[in-house]
Amino acid sequence: MATLNILIIVCLAYVALLFTVAFLADRRARRGSAPWLGSPLVYTLSLSIYCTAWTFYGAVGYAASSGLEFVTIYIGPTLVIIGWWWGLRKLVRIGRSQRVTSIADLISSRYGKSNTLAVLVTILAVIGITPYISLQLQSITLSFGIFAGIDGGSREVAGGITFWVAAGLAVFAILFGTRNLDVNERHYGVVTAVALEAVVKLVALLAVGIFVVWGISGGVGETLARIDASEIGEWRMDGGRWTTIIFLSAAAFVCLPRMFQVMVVENDDERHLQTAAWAFPLYLLLMSLFVLPIAVVGLDLMPGGANPDLFVLTVPLAEGRGGLAMLSFLGGFSSATSMVIVAAMALSTMVSNHVVMPIWFSLRRDGASVSGDVRKIVLRARRAAIAGIIALGYFYFELSGRGTALASIGLISFAGIAQILPALVGGIFWRGASRLGAMAGLVVGFLVWLYTALLPGLGSGLVPASVISEGLFGLSWLRPYALFGLAGLDPIVHSALWSLALNTATFCIVSLFTFPSPLERLQGAQFVNVFDHSAGPRGWTRSAAQSEDLMIMSQRILGASQAQALFQREAERQGLPGHLPDPTPDFLSRLERELGGSVGAATAHAMVGQIVGGSSVSVEDLMAVANESAQILEYSNQLEAKSAELARTARQLREANEKLTQISLQKDGFLSQVSHELRTPMTSIRAFSEILRDDDMLEPAEKKRYAAIILDEALRLTRLLDDLLDLSVLESGQVNLNLKQGSLSGVLDQAVATALTGAERKLAVHRRKADEQIPLHTDLDRLTQVFINLITNAQKYCDAPNPALTISVHRVGGALTVDFLDNGSGIPADAQSMVFEKFARVAAEKAGGAGLGLSICREIMVRLGGDVTYLPDRGGGAFRVSLPMALDVAAQ
Repeated sequence: MATLNILIIVCLAYVALLFTVAFLADRRARRGSAPWLGSPLVYTLSLSIYCTAWTFYGAVGYAASSGLEFVTIYIGPTLVIIGWWWGLRKLVRIGRSQRVTSIADLISSRYGKSNTLAVLVTILAVIGITPYISLQLQSITLSFGIFAGIDGGSREVAGGITFWVAAGLAVFAILFGTRNLDVNERHYGVVTAVALEAVVKLVALLAVGIFVVWGISGGVGETLARIDASEIGEWRMDGGRWTTIIFLSAAAFVCLPRMFQVMVVENDDERHLQTAAWAFPLYLLLMSLFVLPIAVVGLDLMPGGANPDLFVLTVPLAEGRGGLAMLSFLGGFSSATSMVIVAAMALSTMVSNHVVMPIWFSLRRDGASVSGDVRKIVLRARRAAIAGIIALGYFYFELSGRGTALASIGLISFAGIAQILPALVGGIFWRGASRLGAMAGLVVGFLVWLYTALLPGLGSGLVPASVISEGLFGLSWLRPYALFGLAGLDPIVHSALWSLALNTATFCIVSLFTFPSPLERLQGAQFVNVFDHSAGPRGWTRSAAQSEDLMIMSQRILGASQAQALFQREAERQGLPGHLPDPTPDFLSRLERELGGSVGAATAHAMVGQIVGGSSVSVEDLMAVANESAQILEYSNQLEAKSAELARTARQLREANEKLTQISLQKDGFLSQVSHELRTPMTSIRAFSEILRDDDMLEPAEKKRYAAIILDEALRLTRLLDDLLDLSVLESGQVNLNLKQGSLSGVLDQAVATALTGAERKLAVHRRKADEQIPLHTDLDRLTQVFINLITNAQKYCDAPNPALTISVHRVGGALTVDFLDNGSGIPADAQSMVFEKFARVAAEKAGGAGLGLSICREIMVRLGGDVTYLPDRGGGAFRVSLPMALDVAAQ
């Protein structure tokens, strides 16, 4: 028999394997080098998260005590994925179009993006899943106890090991479930680990089954004879209980947070459901194939009083098959760990998005745009939630006395989580369902389930025996197992009947007698008709919000680089210069969806709404829910849109007129400056030339000094003429590019050395050379000229006491960007639009030329297929040089 120490080593090695697989899958997904990660096979295997320790261990114990009734837990999900495939497809489409992050997020979005409703679903899910997490930890404890010995001391050892297993599962879920916030970045590491565990538990159960049938019973015929001779083979069917358990397992398959996570949130392609519709039932068939033989042989071989839940382990051990027992243990361990990891990950998302973030948001006086990194707060909240959820399961495990009835614990959890079903199904098929109806139904159903199933099932004196036997307050019709006088039913049937019936009735009645808000009706149309509205929700009106405020808020949540890239893409889509787009309704809706991927739809809607100042319903969607008022709203919105468009056009015309006026003034100033710049050196050259010609008494030293002055002024004149000629050649398109291979690091090295050689002021230059090792194929001399000009500008114009320049390199999409940011005060806002004009000199008193440098830089970058722009709101002078990653340009 394998010792406990060997078992611990095997467990640690197995966990290390899962860590390695998850890590490699995450890395390959980021590189895009493993297309199989998003394949239908991996997706189908991830659905095996449904098969937990209950189905691996508990199904055999269930069969040993109740015969064929164990198949009900497999029939439910099979009926759903085959007979309700179109409903699952609708859920997946809604999840993708609405960017939902959890089942609480989906229900919240459906009912007017109500965070209160999301909190109710989250609380119900956490409480409902806690017994199920306890079940997994209990299975690990029992299986450890089998290997360690059945005596009490060994059980304590196993219980202590279970604590460390729970801690290890929390660490795994934190490492691979909270690596990012963007819902579009799937948890490939976790999903791949779950798929691997699906294979392990299936192979383990099949191996034990094959050994039992052919290694112990002697073949299929003998096994069937054993089943016929056993009490298990007698057909006993309680119609009410079978129907209830099938319904609860079907509801759990849809409503369990972990199932929603892998089936909807992690779905890459809704067409994967077509494969899962036949492959997953096949997987369940294989998982259940040998349950009856193992149960029958276990009852025959094992002594009386042996725990039937553990026959998968104890039968191979009793036959001296330690290796097979070890494989069986790994199968049960996989079933338990995969469930705990994914459930904790899904619940932590719900807790952080709908409990922690709204509380934090309400406590911040300055609202969504205050300084601070929301991204870090969300990640910390999710990590703490994972630890807390697994801790709750462990405490329930201890509180319930480490019972051995795995099946009963699982059914209690299924009945609790099924309370979400009326609000979920009603929300995606009934446009009249209201937020108040969903909330009332959830509260009533949850309280009834709590009173009739969860608390009595805990024991430990939480519900006094007098209440169970006589009823609450001595009222017999309030007995937990005979509510409203309905006695004689199985406890789980009784609890499910009353909780779901009252839940559904309350949901329907309150929805019929309450009128949904416009936003609820809008979302109802989006959900019910999702295949006609897959573009996602709309409803923001044109706003006076400042794009800068939206940018600051987005950076707190998405991170600086991702937020800036989003805003720059939108600005380019609107045809605006710079990186700040207009806050149009389309952009606000798009921004809300992006933020919803990180903090949930309800929180994102509240954050955008606080800055924008409110939202209303668009004409197109309102027509779907209020035909009577559609025409009036259409005319009103069209007038409003045209008025806003005219106002924006007028503003753009004013800006263009002001710019033309400034250009005209700058041109006049330029002509005056050029005349002055030409006259000054020419005057000096003429004067000192005349002195050299007419004065024969000059000393050699004086002649040398006058000649040097003439040379310096001639060089000054040459530089001015070269700049004018260079700009003229660039603008006319007659330039010939000398394309060569090189590196960005080498170009920057040459530019820094040239610009700072002989400089009168010191300028500290900060770089990260590791980011600059990028090959280039371009005109290296022209690019160096641009960099020299930008560095020289920083050296000249940075007004900080200790001037410094930071050069940073980034890859944004298909472009390479090089940012030059100094620590000075930057360029005034009213002069930023003119810095690249040919006649502009922002600080004439400091300028040593005619203001052509940045204009030349812009023309060079246009010829190189890139651009150079000024970045406002960066705290100093900031310029960005953009180059395409694959550069292949020629003179035009």
